[in-house]
Amino acid sequence: MEFKDYYKILGVSRDATADEIKKAYRKLARKYHPDVSKEADAEAHMKEVNEANAVLSDPEKRVAYDQLGRGYQPGQDFRPPPDWDAGFEFSGRGASPGEAADFSDFFAELFGRMGGARGFAGGQRTQFQARGEDHHAKVLLDIEDAFSGATRQISLRAPKSDAQGRVTLETRTLNVRIPQGVHAGQIIRLAGQGEPGFGGAPAGDLMLEVQFRPHPRFRAQGRDLHLSLPVAPWEAALGAVVQVDLPQGGVKVRIPEGTQSGRQLRVRGKGIPGTSPGDLLLDIQVLLPPADTAKAREIYQTMARELAFDPRSQRRT
Repeated sequence: MEFKDYYKILGVSRDATADEIKKAYRKLARKYHPDVSKEADAEAHMKEVNEANAVLSDPEKRVAYDQLGRGYQPGQDFRPPPDWDAGFEFSGRGASPGEAADFSDFFAELFGRMGGARGFAGGQRTQFQARGEDHHAKVLLDIEDAFSGATRQISLRAPKSDAQGRVTLETRTLNVRIPQGVHAGQIIRLAGQGEPGFGGAPAGDLMLEVQFRPHPRFRAQGRDLHLSLPVAPWEAALGAVVQVDLPQGGVKVRIPEGTQSGRQLRVRGKGIPGTSPGDLLLDIQVLLPPADTAKAREIYQTMARELAFDPRSQRRT
């Protein structure tokens, strides 16, 4: 996917004000609008101009684009890093399905899922009262929080426009109670922490979409917990009972006799807790001890003679 320089498309500087962006867009719209333009490829140019304006005229999209696109050049290969939008607070004015479909893949990749699921917070705006919009943000937690529950201090960055239309990031910090059993994709609702209401109506809510930070041992999938479990050759060949440490407590697991690398064992109910707790899924890795001493080499040589084992002739199931 190629990086798009929206500032270059509109012909404005990166510190352009909202008025400067609006004027540049109108000028280009008069030049490329398919109904009046005689320029070659006017329709394709107009689509690019519309896409650039949709991003740079929206404070939230603009600040996200600025943060993510630093150092990239037009046409350069571009892939947004995982969870790039974690910690950004967005209003309900995300990319509509129509925008994501009409514009480029670059636009859809950045803004089609920006800030998680979103939508307008119920209630139509009237002349007198309107409930504030819900805001949305993705937050990264540790898997351990799902087992014990916790109260975490979470900082969110929200784009704001000043009087000149320049966009800045403001940070606010909240103490958030993380319930035990929380899982990736779950929404934590903070009542009244969204956009203020109009005309005395209540504020919207802040919707926090939970994702987990990468963990050195575990990988969560829903409420299931995946773990690569190393075992010794004799444990795999003869069977054994081994201790598996979990984020909270541990469990003894029976390794069946004749277990091979790549086999997956399921321990029911030992994943992320909840009304229906997830399972613990163990991917077995048989690890060989090193032949780095005379005794170890002697043992391996004895095995080679006595077992007469050729793994390349074995039928694997």
